[in-house]
Amino acid sequence: MDKSNASLNRPSPDLYPRIEPFGQGYLDVSGGHRIYWEQSGNPDGVPVVFLHGGPGAGSNPSHRRFFDPDHYRIVIFDQRGAGRSTPFGSTEENTTQDLISDMEALRGHLGIDTWFVFGGSWGSTLALAYGVAHPDRCRGFALRGIFLGRKAEIDWFLYGMKLIYPEAWRRFSSYLPEAERDDILGAYHKRLMDPDPAVHRPAAETWSQFESACSTLHHNEAGGGGGSGRGALSLARMEAHYFVNDVFMPEGHLLENLDRISHLPCVIVQGRYDMVCPIATADELARAWPDATYVIVPDAGHSAMEPGIRSALVRAMDGFRR
Repeated sequence: MDKSNASLNRPSPDLYPRIEPFGQGYLDVSGGHRIYWEQSGNPDGVPVVFLHGGPGAGSNPSHRRFFDPDHYRIVIFDQRGAGRSTPFGSTEENTTQDLISDMEALRGHLGIDTWFVFGGSWGSTLALAYGVAHPDRCRGFALRGIFLGRKAEIDWFLYGMKLIYPEAWRRFSSYLPEAERDDILGAYHKRLMDPDPAVHRPAAETWSQFESACSTLHHNEAGGGGGSGRGALSLARMEAHYFVNDVFMPEGHLLENLDRISHLPCVIVQGRYDMVCPIATADELARAWPDATYVIVPDAGHSAMEPGIRSALVRAMDGFRR
């Protein structure tokens, strides 16, 4: 059922105040990876796990602020190769199935039976993939900027966004020699995987700057992973790695298996003018999940930090308290 209009008429909450973790550490998982994790909020509260985007974007302290710290036990971790997890930027044994296994390992390590799953963009993909694999461990979902990992969605990112952001796309594509522009993904992937920083660093910054330029409706709003520095490498390299491998899932896998989780509560939050993950995908998910609450934010793009998006996400998690 589309319940967006009624919920949008409620007063708009903002992010909760800044908080610090009450626990943090590293978890050894397969392939030599060590996953950074932290917990904040109420140690005896209702567990919720935050899944960052990208893949490769990593987490940051603002991600704790979507949740009422008196009610929720907030679990945040950096996925393989991202953020504070090590080895940084590694694509070895780094697949969707590996990330799902890491979530289960972390859940067990923290002694959590079930948790809410919160994710946006790639985080929505991973949330759904985890839910389909482990529906009995999920209390419900808060999803934003829906990405289902299908070829058409990846092609939109690489080629379709030029219809809306032609100047940003020209910078993105013209970084490559003209002879390689028919296969933008392959050309970038080759450079991003090169061990030489002189090769991978400028490619990563160009890729990340393109994504950042297209991520917000109002460009003075706080965006996602930025366009330079260490975070640009993990974002661009992981995205290219997952995209060339079709995000390590069969085409249509998530919608085809949605019946495994469609009995659970879900709020879908989507910016009307999201150009990175266009609204058609969120609409398709909402139609396939009729009991989900579908919130369209009329004056927002892709970023979770745009005012209307973050208010809708806070409202979603507040609603799960009842």
